[in-house]
Amino acid sequence: MEYFDNELCVTYEELTSGDDPVIKRGTLDKAMQRGRILRHHRGGGEGSYALIVYSSLREKYKVRYVAKYGNPEEAFKLQRMRDRVKTDEKAREFFETFKYNMNGVQTKLSDKLIAEYTQNASVLNALVLDLEDKTTKRKMYGNSLSTVWENVAATSENLRKIYGHTLPENLSRLREKINRYKKESYVSLISGKVGNASTVKITEEAGRFLIALKRSRVPVYTDIRIFEEYNRVAPDKDWKPLKSKRSLTMWFARPEIEPLWYDAVHGELAAHQRYGRKHRTELPMRRDTLWYGDGTKLNLYYRDEDGNMRTTMVYEVMDAYSEVLLGYHISDHENFEAQYNAYRMAVQTSGHKPYEIVHDNQGGHKRLEKEKGSKEQGFFDLICHIHRPTAPYSGQSKTIESVFKRFQEQELSKDWRFTGMNITAKKDSCRPNLELVEANKDKLFTLEELEAHYIEARKAWNEAKHPATGIPRIEMYEKSVNEETDVVTVYDMVDIFWIWTKRPATFTDSGIEITIGGKKLAYEVYERPGVPDHKWRMKNTYRTFHVKYDPNDLRSIRLYWEDKAKERRFERIAEPYMVIHRAIQDQTEGEAAFIRQEQEANIRDRIDRQVIAKEIEYAYGVAPEQNGLSTPKVKGVTKEVQQEIDRRTRTYSRKPEEYRIGRATKKASLMTWDQLTENKTMDTRKVAGKL
Repeated sequence: MEYFDNELCVTYEELTSGDDPVIKRGTLDKAMQRGRILRHHRGGGEGSYALIVYSSLREKYKVRYVAKYGNPEEAFKLQRMRDRVKTDEKAREFFETFKYNMNGVQTKLSDKLIAEYTQNASVLNALVLDLEDKTTKRKMYGNSLSTVWENVAATSENLRKIYGHTLPENLSRLREKINRYKKESYVSLISGKVGNASTVKITEEAGRFLIALKRSRVPVYTDIRIFEEYNRVAPDKDWKPLKSKRSLTMWFARPEIEPLWYDAVHGELAAHQRYGRKHRTELPMRRDTLWYGDGTKLNLYYRDEDGNMRTTMVYEVMDAYSEVLLGYHISDHENFEAQYNAYRMAVQTSGHKPYEIVHDNQGGHKRLEKEKGSKEQGFFDLICHIHRPTAPYSGQSKTIESVFKRFQEQELSKDWRFTGMNITAKKDSCRPNLELVEANKDKLFTLEELEAHYIEARKAWNEAKHPATGIPRIEMYEKSVNEETDVVTVYDMVDIFWIWTKRPATFTDSGIEITIGGKKLAYEVYERPGVPDHKWRMKNTYRTFHVKYDPNDLRSIRLYWEDKAKERRFERIAEPYMVIHRAIQDQTEGEAAFIRQEQEANIRDRIDRQVIAKEIEYAYGVAPEQNGLSTPKVKGVTKEVQQEIDRRTRTYSRKPEEYRIGRATKKASLMTWDQLTENKTMDTRKVAGKL
């Protein structure tokens, strides 16, 4: 169907196709030959290229055509209307970037509203042109303008059927909407109700007061006490009272609020571990690129020469690529002797020098290092290119601790003499059967038997399959020759442009991770290429987002958060999380610079959290220094960083108590369940004695 030479025409195929045609081919051909039905030629000479003049059809054929295809005149009018409405890309850009204040937070419009307002703007553009065209023509011919608006309203209703816009149906309201749009443009389409959906009305001043109460340690306020105290003072300060404790608790849990009080409640180190950006690292691709060395409890009971139940320690050296345990030494202390013998055995077992060794900060390692001012090489310098300690107070970064845990669960726990895991373990399966052990002390290993059993357990571990490859660990190690290998990844792709993930994901301190085609992909929000956006992270770490992605182009994803009305609002574009090589041998110059950049950024974040929090504390008189106490020093940072915090938070120097978290946690990790039970019994006896 189309206009040709100013006449409405239908095609030959439209009239003759199908099991029940409007008119049979033979009948149509004869009618055209006799001139009863007119046609126009489009070239080619065949019927499929002929256009039939609709007005020349007999009435019965018109009725059949309308029944089958609809009224061609009305359809053509609608088609012409469609051609006049073009999507206003500038309007979409305006609504995509528009922000409004919702409960003190700058908020973007939901996708639903962006689509609705863009559609309305596009239709209004067409209506304004239609209005101006009709007005100009009527003035030109001296005709009345009285029916112009009625015609525009009729056009609006026809466009509503096509596009489903939400412009007013009432003529006077539509007229008012068009006139306002001509003056104010896109902003006139945004409803005044936007931003009024939030039920918790907490101003900036009120929020600082709530954070101060949450941070207060003298006295300590629970959430219910904060709720009561806030509502007590709210009338005097013209604040809107809170309706429920739950709404307050939810406000405290918001990603942009939680970092402002978390350290006061749980400690700054806990806050750093929760909010400090974590590196995602790629393990070595070949043997002997990286070795880990660390000491731990040997989780099997044995009996000493006097028949007493004892435990001991073991120092292990592990190849990071294959998880093969290369060298060990059993002794009661993690000292120089244990470390020296373990590394020596590892070198003998390997037959190669490792490129890098990573160890903890225990005192024994200092004897293995080069003495300051000495011209002789230290032990580590002789067996590796580089060695370094792990970051303090960062146990999650030590791969060997994860291996220890799995080794204990998979091999050592098979024996009834198993001491159980760390005393902080919660599962019953991680605890020992002390009654059985106590009843069979005479059957415990001797120290020699313990070592023989441990050798067999290590052998079983090394010969077991690696969880990532399914190849025995020792086979992986022996077949590797420390050469670069290419990683080939196959993706299952689908033919859909942008789709939602099946479930929302949480942006954590390690970015946001989604699963596509059974493969986990991690993404990061960047301030600019290669620079993670730490300001955004401060407000959004541990916020849950719905994720939209293009399966044909995974170079970026879009993050949306969902409001109480279940409407999704665009937040940011995220790009692939930067993966850096864990081993220094594998690192490029750019990766090393990135590590330093992020270390400095994490320190700045810690400083900023402290400064913001201390400002609130001082403003409301709840700072420890204002109540006869001292704020704990920030752990794991340089003296200059602490001085910067002190300078910006007006803290006066004083001699701190000698207390180190690292020593306390190490002591706890070395305790066993029998010792814990014994200590509790002794404490009970002490209390009973006092009574």
